[in-house]
Amino acid sequence: MPKTHHLDPNAVHHTWDRDRPPALTVNPGDTVVFETPEITRGQLTRSSTKDALLALDFGLIHQISGPVAVSGAEPGDTLVVEILSVKPKEWGYSFVLPGFNLLKDDAAFQTPYLKIWDLTHPSHTEFKPGIVIPYEPFCGLMGLAPAEPGEHSTVPPRRVGGNLDIRQLVAGTVMHMPVEVPGALFSCGDVHGTQGDGEVCGTGIEMESFVTLRFDLIKGYSVPELQFRMANRMTGSWNDKGWFCTTAHGPDLWINTQNAIRYMIDWLKREHGLTDHEALVLCSVCVDLKISEVVDAPNWIVTAALPLGVFV
Repeated sequence: MPKTHHLDPNAVHHTWDRDRPPALTVNPGDTVVFETPEITRGQLTRSSTKDALLALDFGLIHQISGPVAVSGAEPGDTLVVEILSVKPKEWGYSFVLPGFNLLKDDAAFQTPYLKIWDLTHPSHTEFKPGIVIPYEPFCGLMGLAPAEPGEHSTVPPRRVGGNLDIRQLVAGTVMHMPVEVPGALFSCGDVHGTQGDGEVCGTGIEMESFVTLRFDLIKGYSVPELQFRMANRMTGSWNDKGWFCTTAHGPDLWINTQNAIRYMIDWLKREHGLTDHEALVLCSVCVDLKISEVVDAPNWIVTAALPLGVFV
């Protein structure tokens, strides 16, 4: 009979390691409730100011919950993770840190900016008067231990998952992940209240949360990398007021991405009176970046799409 388990909230770690003992072992079909921390290990609190950003120790970033072993999982199998729910706690934050964002070399972003979010409303949070951001919570980081021995940073994504920041991994989505070590050793964290495709300021709405996941196995078959199936429409489905989009073209997708966001920032400043930092954070939490065209060489097109439903 499938069981529901509650992972000890103190079961956190900061690196991937195939030899780390599991904090919990479950059977295929079981459900686990994770109580995930925010990623800075307490360096940022609800009362923090932007000055705290300049003292951040990035060696402490990305504390994640786990690992959870799944009985019977072996290299060559596929772990199936069904996302049942992701629920915010009471507060969150977004920040602009000099040297750590899409536009890190622009003069406008050489100073820190911190936004503390009130997440006590059940469905949305206010950015500032007239701008409201609905929740679409998801785990920014979900992954398995890699086969390579030793400790590995949680910052980059890998074949077995990791720091994915895929905003479509919301409740109702089912993930398929390749198993590289016995037990799979799943961990999750870095939970976001919402985020735009791109996370261009370096953060979504970072928060503590409760995450409920159901685990299963496909024996004898391994997906090449993460694959997932969404149950509903793409995120942003709450938006019923249309979209404002900026585009940028050229032979370099990175530069095109930067320019599309620069154009969106200019529009937000002109049309809605935002500062540079406010506009970049708003882009990070709700603007979706899209690769619109990559076949008409030598120029490709990137589109930045802003849901107009955030303006109330």
